[in-house]
Amino acid sequence: MNEQHVDLVLLDINLPGEDGLMLTRQLRSKSDVGIILITARTDSIDRIVGLEMGADDYCTKPLELRELLVRVRNLLWRISKANTLPEMQSSVKESDNIVNFNGWTFDIERRALNKGDNAVKLTKAEYEMLVAFTANRNRVLSRERILNLISHRVDAPNDRTIDVLVRRLRNKIEVEPKKPQMFITVHGEGYMFAGK
Repeated sequence: MNEQHVDLVLLDINLPGEDGLMLTRQLRSKSDVGIILITARTDSIDRIVGLEMGADDYCTKPLELRELLVRVRNLLWRISKANTLPEMQSSVKESDNIVNFNGWTFDIERRALNKGDNAVKLTKAEYEMLVAFTANRNRVLSRERILNLISHRVDAPNDRTIDVLVRRLRNKIEVEPKKPQMFITVHGEGYMFAGK
């Protein structure tokens, strides 16, 4: 990957001698490449852990080839759509690209999130979700609406992808992630960003 551009990685998490979940974490820490995990494990906890490690999607064996191809095509489309986002934002005034909340500075154009000297690295999905939340401050967004606002991945709205991404943002941004003040759960409806 250091020598060639890679758009997407299909990764079996049950590799002999390797921990696929740790490889996912390493890939995500170095790259915004699309990652689809493939595994024979069917427990939802394995799926959630894989998504928390930075995977974009998850397929279980035995694989339905057509389903896998659709997931690959959809993820590649979302990646290409996300890559055009900075171009669309370039027509906006620079001051509109800076969002301040609770001591944080979020530079949308540069994809930079800072609190003083503390810079926080965001995955592509986390970045897109934070853009969606800051553009809809103090509005309740359903999971389905959030899925429509982010180009990262669109799957069945009943999956827990949004919950996992919100939890990751809380862990990175909230002072007390267990008692969130910015990313508020609105039971039965979705989430609201209440950053000030």
